[in-house]
Amino acid sequence: MLRAACTTAGLPAGDPRVLGMGENAVFDLGDPAVVAKVGRTPAVSREPAVATWLSSHGVPTVRPYLPEAVTALGHPVTFWHRLPAPVRPARPVDLAPLLGALHRLPAPDLPLPPRDLLAPVDRWLAAAGDAIDPADAAFLRRRKESFVTAAAAVEPHLPPGVLHGDALPRNVRVTADGPVLLDLENVSVDLREHDLVVLALAQDRYGVPAQEYAAFTRAYGWDVREWPHVAVLRGARETASAAWVAQQVPGNPAALGEFRRRVASLRDGGAPVRWFAF
Repeated sequence: MLRAACTTAGLPAGDPRVLGMGENAVFDLGDPAVVAKVGRTPAVSREPAVATWLSSHGVPTVRPYLPEAVTALGHPVTFWHRLPAPVRPARPVDLAPLLGALHRLPAPDLPLPPRDLLAPVDRWLAAAGDAIDPADAAFLRRRKESFVTAAAAVEPHLPPGVLHGDALPRNVRVTADGPVLLDLENVSVDLREHDLVVLALAQDRYGVPAQEYAAFTRAYGWDVREWPHVAVLRGARETASAAWVAQQVPGNPAALGEFRRRVASLRDGGAPVRWFAF
């Protein structure tokens, strides 16, 4: 698939190095200094246009090598200029100015969807098949529907508009020139609180230190935990995060253990249980 996409794009496939395998597959092509991203869904196709638009408004982002995606065996493939090695790992506070700049942008001149983070839940659960307990899958489907209904009734604190959609330090590269925003497939137009709930959840579920979260909220200028509807968007993201792991379960005992951990903690509903990145 990657070789076919490279041929279409006029690029040598060479001996690509895997950089990441998650919802998408990311490869370093070596020479030239290009990174290829193979997507599961059409959302990846709009990333080059989004990056160009953000850059035109002064938001530092990864730069597309080609202005449009290439389709190979039914999958969208985008090509990007390889960023220099990071000068240090990104921290939550590095994300704050990028989100601040993003959240101040006007309405975009390109079509962007709403941030429907629960839309893939059924697909992820279906991908797990009988590798997960049907009762767990049914629980997450019911939970998904309840949060779809609840999210439709929330009142925003921030003006709705452009948001990143997966605002975590892993999607920031700290270069010598400053932080750069990555992974733009979920850039959308919706409640900007979605971007801020991500880190609030990461403190409770993934062990982001309290002082790191506090530095982020100071730099951004607001703590989403003060918002009366935070539990709705948090619950929606937790549901999606549990379902995402389900697709990794077939043939992977570690994924099954993490999936069961997440579902059990959601069923319990008590003090937050630590989750582990997968």
